[in-house]
Parts: sequence; structure tokens; C-alpha cells
Amino acid sequence: MGQGQTLSAFLDSHAVDPQRKAVAAAVAAIAAGSIEISELIGQGALAGITGAAHGGSNADGDVQKDLDVKADEIIVAALKDVPYAALASEESDTLLDGDPSAPISIAYDPLDGSSNIDTNMTVGTIFSIIPNQPGVKPFTAPGSCQIAAGFVVYGPQTSLVLTLGDGVDIFTLDRKAKVYRLIRERVTVPADTAEYAINASNHRHWEQPIRDFVDECIAGSDGPRAKDFNMRWIGSLVAEVYRILTRGGVFLYPGDNRPGYGNGRLRLLYETHPMSFVMEQAGGAASTGRERVLDLTAKTIHQRSPLIMGSIDKVKRIELLHTDPSAASRSAPLFARRGLFRV
Repeated sequence: MGQGQTLSAFLDSHAVDPQRKAVAAAVAAIAAGSIEISELIGQGALAGITGAAHGGSNADGDVQKDLDVKADEIIVAALKDVPYAALASEESDTLLDGDPSAPISIAYDPLDGSSNIDTNMTVGTIFSIIPNQPGVKPFTAPGSCQIAAGFVVYGPQTSLVLTLGDGVDIFTLDRKAKVYRLIRERVTVPADTAEYAINASNHRHWEQPIRDFVDECIAGSDGPRAKDFNMRWIGSLVAEVYRILTRGGVFLYPGDNRPGYGNGRLRLLYETHPMSFVMEQAGGAASTGRERVLDLTAKTIHQRSPLIMGSIDKVKRIELLHTDPSAASRSAPLFARRGLFRV
């Protein structure tokens, strides 16, 4: 393996048994579909893609954009020759059944961050591949059962982040050749980066442990963490994860007190499970604040889950604040439970 190797050659070396061959075929198909999606995004309004509402909503009640629908059609078409037992898509009310004897099932979000389309900001495609067990309903096992996962980032470059359960590698689209080429091997999350990402406008709705952690960061070098932090927020999960893989830090999308946000807004099967798998494979951590995301089992296709992920030390600190509320005052007696904001 080496820099510049094509994704196709990389996958060929993985396909050593029927299950791995199916995984390789699924990743190759999603990659091919993502190249078509990337071209559509690059053309934007010139290809009829405006980011406008499509006139309906997806299975989870979110307003569908024109590219949401088109991206889903592209991914389904790309996977037509892949041996899968079932597909779970953000855009579908129910599972799309395939061959029940197939070795894998696939969950995916065809267009993460679609609210960013009309502002020309980063969007992506996320996927999770699990083993199929004949006679067992697909997608009823914990996230730790995943055998592959990844995502595509449609940004200044189009890049595919992939784990096959043995580390994380990143490929970037060679636009002239229309192939993905390896650019980074064995990616690890930088351990000590003073960055955090959260939508701070929801501060008043957060649980106290989330407020405590953010207050510690805002206090900077004068506070208990004794360093100045930068806050980031893009509003696109794929962009947030890619940044953490590159620069470190922590991302928080917690549950909060708003109606319908008790478990956050990210979906377990095709957002938090695959991103958590990628994060752990890169040496990071992913938690709800109270438990490991990969230990969670979905009861419904579109079940939601909080997601806190990134550098292990920061994720563990947030978990401690959830499980031991007195930890905030122990580490920061001057700040105690008051925080830096009036609440």
C-alpha cells in the first residue's frame, strides 16, 4: 500500500472471502455513486441543483432538498449489483430488501448536511456496512458489529474516509481520472488540540454537564483547563469529523431540553454508528455522554442518538461530568456550578 494507490487496488487486496468481497463491492459502488454526486454538486444550479425544497419530507420528517432525492437515487442505482440483504436510507420510510442470504446490509445517509447546499458549503455521504445473519432482522445489533464504515466529503476536494475495521485511510478524488487515490494511511486523531465544536446558540437548553464543559473551554487560560480554546461549528457532520481526523478536538451534538431533541438529532444507524466506528478506528472516542455509542442498538431505522466524539481526553472529561456532577467543582472551584453564563 502507498500514497497514490487507487481505491480499486486497495479494495482488491481486501476481498479475500465472500463477505469481504461484498464489502469491497459495496464501497466501490458507493464511491462510484459519490463521483456522480460530486459532479452534480460542483455544477450546482447549472445542473438544476439549487438546494430548494423538493416539496416533501423524508422518513424522519426533515424537509427534503432536490439533491437529497437525487443523491438517494444515485446511491440505490450504484448498489444494484451489490449482494446486500437490506438497505436503510435516511430518505426511506422502510428498509429496501435485497437477497436475504447476502453477506451484508448497508445503512447510509445519501446527503449529510443538505441544509448547506444553497450556501455552497460542505456536504457529504455517510455509510455503514454490517454483516447479515440469515434469520436475524437487519440492523438490530449494536454498532460494534460494523465491518466497514466511512463517508465522503464534498468540499474543495472530494475525499473518501474509509475504515474496513483495521484503521482509517483517506482517499481523494482524482477528477481527471475519475478515481479515488490514497492520500493518508493509518490516520490517527491528534491527541491535544484546543478546539471544540458545538452549536452554542442552544446553551440555555443543554444539560448541566455540557454547560460545564463548554464553560471550562470558554474560560480559556484563566480557567481549569489552563489553555485557550477555539470554537468551530460548520453544521455538517462530515465536515466536523474530517476536521477532527485532521486537527483533533471534540464535536458535541448532545440531547437537550427542546421538544424532539432529547436524544439529539443525529440518526444512530447511518450517522452516529458509522462516525463512531471511524473515530474509534482512528484512536479517538465516541460517546453519548453516558455510554459508548457503539454499544447502542437501534430499535427503529431512524432512531436518534446524542454524539460526542473526538480526542479521548476530551470525551472522557465530558463523560465524567455526566456521571459525577461534582467533578466540575472539583476541577474548577472558582467556577463551580455557576458557569460563565447566567442561566
